[in-house]
Amino acid sequence: MNITMIGTGYVGLASGVCYSEIGHKVICADIDENKINQLKQNRCPIYEPGLEELIIKNSLNGNLYFTTDLSHAINSSDIIMIAVGTPSLSDGSVDMSYVEDVARIIGNSISSYKVIVNKSTVPVGSAFRVRDIIKSHTDTNFDVASVPEFLREGSAVNDILNGERIVIGVDSIKARKQLLELHEPFQIHIQLTDIHSAELIKYAANSFLAMKISFINEIANLAEKVGADVTEVAKGIGSDSRIGSKFLSAGIGFGGACFPKDTLGLINIAQKVGHNFSLMEEVVEVNRKQYQRVIGKLLSVYPDLRGRVVSILGLTFKPNTNDLREAPSLKIINDLLDLTDGNIGIKVYDPVGMTEAKTILPNTVTFCNSVEEAIIDSEAALLVTEWKEIVEKDWRKTSQNMRSRVIIDGRNCIKPIQDDEVIFMSIGRNVSGNYESSKQTATNLT
Repeated sequence: MNITMIGTGYVGLASGVCYSEIGHKVICADIDENKINQLKQNRCPIYEPGLEELIIKNSLNGNLYFTTDLSHAINSSDIIMIAVGTPSLSDGSVDMSYVEDVARIIGNSISSYKVIVNKSTVPVGSAFRVRDIIKSHTDTNFDVASVPEFLREGSAVNDILNGERIVIGVDSIKARKQLLELHEPFQIHIQLTDIHSAELIKYAANSFLAMKISFINEIANLAEKVGADVTEVAKGIGSDSRIGSKFLSAGIGFGGACFPKDTLGLINIAQKVGHNFSLMEEVVEVNRKQYQRVIGKLLSVYPDLRGRVVSILGLTFKPNTNDLREAPSLKIINDLLDLTDGNIGIKVYDPVGMTEAKTILPNTVTFCNSVEEAIIDSEAALLVTEWKEIVEKDWRKTSQNMRSRVIIDGRNCIKPIQDDEVIFMSIGRNVSGNYESSKQTATNLT
């Protein structure tokens, strides 16, 4: 089938490339000339494992094209997918302006029947909103549908090609037939539903996972006070098939482009219909404060951080991506600078996100080329993103290069260090045999 994907961000590019991988003819269209030029040169503008290889493969075999000519792309395809950004506004509502702009372009461009699909995460009712905008610009027949994405940054290709379900929200027999034909080659379970339900499924799925993260983080905070180990608690409840073990890793909270935006979006959807979604409001509030746990632990060692040198290891919001949107690392760094009026040395390292970080962080931050460089002369190392390169270090040995061997594991990603010369802290883990010696070492440092 012939598809046009409008928008080449994470969702649009990964989805478009994977549709081409299963044999469809795909045009990825975007008004960003720089991005399209990169793609035409087989260079992926985002870091996503396996994606660039598929871009090269499917561009060479003629299944994948890139263009800035949206009108041509629209009229060259049977199915038009909208995958542009839908960022949060200050009140938590979703900015629909990019989706609405695309709807107007479609309305002014189509000359024959098309199926218009919302791929972006949009509020309930957005497909009909798109339909109304297009109708106001054309008499050409078309249908609208919702096919939400469920990919995760860092594993997007696998999530699309080997996903657990495909949700298709549609109210037209003709559009349903085309969308089934489009997705059947994936050989993944397809759920056919109405458009409003498909739109709500996306928000409900992400918000439920965010709720699990905030729940286990609150259990971790409680575990610290009662002397329990959150990793043991997570194992105990996660082995229950009704709960499951995924998204039960305690740490410093969720970030990225999806969970923060979608939890706020769901709250806003509820507010607009007079529903008080207090549960989700608390999920957001717990997450808002959770990153501060590592700062609190750091302050327990150094009550006055002025003049200290601190290493931040891992900057992206999760491993295997270069995305720093809503990353806890940025909040930690900004808070440390505020607490000390800038009188603190901050050294940072990330295997992939350094280029992006240099455009965001102040020039007072020292950007390093390795973990080893970042911790030399450091008085504390904060493990913020669980990159494999960071996790697999021998931290008992590596920490010997630090001025003071203080390690705060914000992701519970390394084995607790049992060493009288090391202050080791993590989130909600009972590090037996280390607490009293760490307390004494901390007293000596201050």
